[in-house]
Amino acid sequence: MKLVNIGFGNLVSSGRLIAVVGPDSAPIKRIVQDARDRGTLIDATYGRRTRAVLIADSGHVILSAMQPETISGRMAGKDTPDPEEEYDAQ
Repeated sequence: MKLVNIGFGNLVSSGRLIAVVGPDSAPIKRIVQDARDRGTLIDATYGRRTRAVLIADSGHVILSAMQPETISGRMAGKDTPDPEEEYDAQ
């Protein structure tokens, strides 16, 4: 089980993720709204703009303030720093 940082110290299991996508298309917006209605939405943005939507095999939908490319890079093993966390530390 590999845990991936999705921002602000939040971790998800990479083995449970089906997709990491951007939030801008209408179908993704519908998926997010449906998950909110079902109670399976996890908002890990800490009030920031949603930049990635993670879809898990359990039906949970996770919102992240990090770019999808950054999250997929971390899943692939490339250790990239979290710009939001670096900014907050300064």
